[in-house]
Amino acid sequence: MAENIKLTASDGHEFDAYRVDPQAPPKAGLVVVQEIFGVNDHIRGICDGFAADGYAVVAPAIFDRTERGVELGYDEAGMARGIELRAAADVDAVLRDIAAAADAVRAAGKIGVVGYCWGGRLVWLSACRLDFDCAVGYYGGAIVETKDEAPRCATMLHFGDQDTSIPMADVDEIRAAQPDLPVHIYPAGHGFNCDQRGSYHAESAALARERTLAMLAEHLS
Repeated sequence: MAENIKLTASDGHEFDAYRVDPQAPPKAGLVVVQEIFGVNDHIRGICDGFAADGYAVVAPAIFDRTERGVELGYDEAGMARGIELRAAADVDAVLRDIAAAADAVRAAGKIGVVGYCWGGRLVWLSACRLDFDCAVGYYGGAIVETKDEAPRCATMLHFGDQDTSIPMADVDEIRAAQPDLPVHIYPAGHGFNCDQRGSYHAESAALARERTLAMLAEHLS
């Protein structure tokens, strides 16, 4: 069952979220963190997919502190607006929203967090600073800036070797700083998991999802 819900962060900020629950009792809870395009059709589809795999899933609308109801497309205008909204966001405040989303599914048991693009970076910070049992980040930019922080839970990262926004040199730095961290590289560009983007790479998306589900099953069971 999917529904739009309201959540409240620890500082009193009220914001929207998309929640979907599996038909059977959930295996665990899962927070899905958006790209710079908002909780759009693609992110809702990801949530629906994880719910079909047995998770209680919530995607917080983390742009709500700046502008409510953001759903952007993957064209040039959507990209430009998304970059503006990301620049206006306060990371500490966004992490409070992600923490509130985790609380919303805490009754399901252990909790994981999965994020894409900007959400991939926020997943890394969530793994290091918040209370999760498992974290998976897809092509998160600027992770290298906080590469020396220590994840507090099992964490996995996915990158594409043709990503023009995340140099492989940055990925190598992350690996050097976190030698025990599973970091997977795919023959693909930025956004390879999104079938609404020109950079979509079906084989890489399928393999990354397989690895992600295995990670979730191992650490959230």
